[in-house]
Amino acid sequence: MTDLRDMRAAAGRGGLRRRIGPGLLVLYGIGVMIGAGIYVLVGAVAGEAGLWAPLAFLLAGLVALPSALSYGELSARIPESAGEAAFVHAATGMRGLAWLTGLAIALIGIVSAAAILQGGVGYLAGLVALPEALLLALLLALLVGAALAGVLESLALAGLFTLIEVGGLLMVAGAGLAAPPAAGWADLPPLGTALPGLAGAALLAFFAYLGFEDMVNMAEETIAPERTMPRAILMALAVTALIYMLVALAAVRAVPVAQLAGSERPLALVMAAGWPAGVALLSAIAVVAALNGVLAQIVMAARVLYGLGARHGGPAVLARVDPRRGTPVVATLGVGALVLVLALAVPLEALAEATSALLLAVFMAVNGSLIALRRQPAPARGMFRAPSWAPWAGLMLSALTLGLGMV
Repeated sequence: MTDLRDMRAAAGRGGLRRRIGPGLLVLYGIGVMIGAGIYVLVGAVAGEAGLWAPLAFLLAGLVALPSALSYGELSARIPESAGEAAFVHAATGMRGLAWLTGLAIALIGIVSAAAILQGGVGYLAGLVALPEALLLALLLALLVGAALAGVLESLALAGLFTLIEVGGLLMVAGAGLAAPPAAGWADLPPLGTALPGLAGAALLAFFAYLGFEDMVNMAEETIAPERTMPRAILMALAVTALIYMLVALAAVRAVPVAQLAGSERPLALVMAAGWPAGVALLSAIAVVAALNGVLAQIVMAARVLYGLGARHGGPAVLARVDPRRGTPVVATLGVGALVLVLALAVPLEALAEATSALLLAVFMAVNGSLIALRRQPAPARGMFRAPSWAPWAGLMLSALTLGLGMV
């Protein structure tokens, strides 16, 4: 295979720059996972699990853990952009399969960005008197500009968005825990009778953790990725799980489960129960959450396309890097254009559901890749190594989740 540095030199390109430290990487991972979905997902999970909703989020995090461990080891072994494509290629030697895997991840990011942007503009339109299409185009232009400015700059902005978003969720949790308790909130049903609903709730909550896999596509811009990437993935997953459990506990304590389940804005109900004046602020934070999700997906999808163009059979122009800023300029602009078209012209609900199934299939491929790579010589001494059961558990749990989601 042609060495990546030779390819860059031949095309007159510069490479991506290692500028991301562990703090920004963890914030990036938390921001991608939390996204805007938690603002509606708490109600759906409470509708299935009732007062056991916090446990459902814990179980969902444990379901995600084996795949996160697999991603951690693979990102230490193969710290490249287009991570999933690189993993599959290393395990199978099949460039076509690797290219399709990377293309699937890029498509998931683009569709997710378009869907989140639509939702965020819907919130913003209630605060700003401008046509939604114009707001959408302006916001997207600003986010693409941030992504082009440089990886440190774009992730610093994403990190700021994440801190605001986490602060908003902690504010909701504080309001819910300070509110008068809802009638019957302490009457926890026996766990045995709650298990069927709890299983369905955990399946729903699992999708709130999707996003940790995006982190591996920042590996070529991460300082010491062999050490930083696995630790950051696991830390981001753990922090996100704690936030979800705290918010779910506050929600079922402050608002009757039936009301949570029937609301499109369940966290607004929680805020209103403990701090009515904070509801408008929560709407503004939901816009920030949407901006964070869109920016993170644009940055991720552009790195995947860059990696495909650089080494996995994609158009070489996708690997063109701005020599001053070190960003994949063509890939970023291409992602921005596709997000704009989808967000303006395509109803995304069914497409978003299909991408969730596609991502679970990628999880199966990634865990299978680690199983295959384990037959090769062991990684360097001291490199992160997932427990031997992790890829097998990740493969089976991803297949089970995919199967249950299709029922």
